[in-house]
Amino acid sequence: MSKLDDILEEYEFLDADERYRLLIELGRALEPMPDALKTDATLVRGCSASVWVYPTPAGEKLHFLADSNAAITKGIVALVLAAVQDQPARNVADTDIAALLAPFDLKNQLSSNRTQGVPNMIALVREHAARIAG
Repeated sequence: MSKLDDILEEYEFLDADERYRLLIELGRALEPMPDALKTDATLVRGCSASVWVYPTPAGEKLHFLADSNAAITKGIVALVLAAVQDQPARNVADTDIAALLAPFDLKNQLSSNRTQGVPNMIALVREHAARIAG
């Protein structure tokens, strides 16, 4: 079972408040992103909060660092990364991340302000991966 599957299994059994707490916990569990990497180039556009995503090639796999200045948004980006973390760049570029996140039903679980940037997070992750995959 993938990490995303594990998260979904837990998520499905929680009520709305507990789901918020789970997202916050996922965000807190992200590997720290150095401030030097929080630049205009790593900033996700169109998010209500500031979100940064930075890819780091790790051998044949791609590892992402991410951060946000809002706890729930940081949890959402952690969820996005859980779908593709530590996979080959080509796989990440070709993955339909939105489809993998669909069972979480984020649009109905969270306010539109919190979810408006999710497609942009996904696009930036896939763009970085496609560039690195060549």
